[in-house]
Amino acid sequence: MLLTDPDFIRRLESLYLLARKVLGGTLQADRKSTRKGAGVTFADYSEYSFGDDYRAIDWRVYARLDALMIKLFELEEDVTIYLLVDSSRSMEAKFLHARQLAAALAYIALHNMDKVVIYGMAEELRPVTRPTLGRGKILGVLQELETAELFGSGTDFTATARQLCRWHKRRGMVIVVSDFLFPGGFEEGLKFLQWHHHDVFCIQVQDRADRECHLKGDVELQCIESGQRRKLTITRSEARAYERAVLDWNARLSGLCAACGIGLVSTTNEVPFDTVVQNILRRGGLVS
Repeated sequence: MLLTDPDFIRRLESLYLLARKVLGGTLQADRKSTRKGAGVTFADYSEYSFGDDYRAIDWRVYARLDALMIKLFELEEDVTIYLLVDSSRSMEAKFLHARQLAAALAYIALHNMDKVVIYGMAEELRPVTRPTLGRGKILGVLQELETAELFGSGTDFTATARQLCRWHKRRGMVIVVSDFLFPGGFEEGLKFLQWHHHDVFCIQVQDRADRECHLKGDVELQCIESGQRRKLTITRSEARAYERAVLDWNARLSGLCAACGIGLVSTTNEVPFDTVVQNILRRGGLVS
């Protein structure tokens, strides 16, 4: 299904309506900025200084303390959503599903007037869209995602996390859509994003070939990313050991996310993308 098909866009609209119903439209449960200013929710008092808005003076405090104090309020501001879509060649069977998930989240965010930036991710980041804001940009974002391609000869998640933080100093929500089968691991990259004060959410997309091994006997395997070949003899016990190793790897990801307060959804490309997003929304959005 093309990402610009009317039927696909109707499914996106249904997801946005669900987000508006259960989360007020937002992907995050808490959008309040730590900055103080003129807003709607009272946060604190501050001494009046020349140039402050005199309309914020609390005259009841002045009458009681003989001091000019102004009210400070929490600001609610637009959130920048950084979508990192694994575009390494190992994602070939899962790439459409990953882009559908990214399209759904971008659609909700843009409707809610959040800024969206999308990158393809392999051994480096490659822009899929420029920083984009507003409902009128949705079709362009879908078109860019539709034409995005696989690239690279490997995956280096730590390097791409560092690259994102060099390019974007403003904190935001980083959503990583990937199988998370990174040769160098995922721990350092996720912790690096958090250290730079980003909220992080992981959507793990795998397929049966990632989790099950049906090969037996003498085989020659070729790495889909690097092209390297290796001859192996695979017995039943080795096939089971591979499957246990994948389970252990996924458990490591789940344990790290739980320990660090990182949101995580694990799914396969057999589950419809809108079912995955519905589950995210119904459990409270992109929060851990």
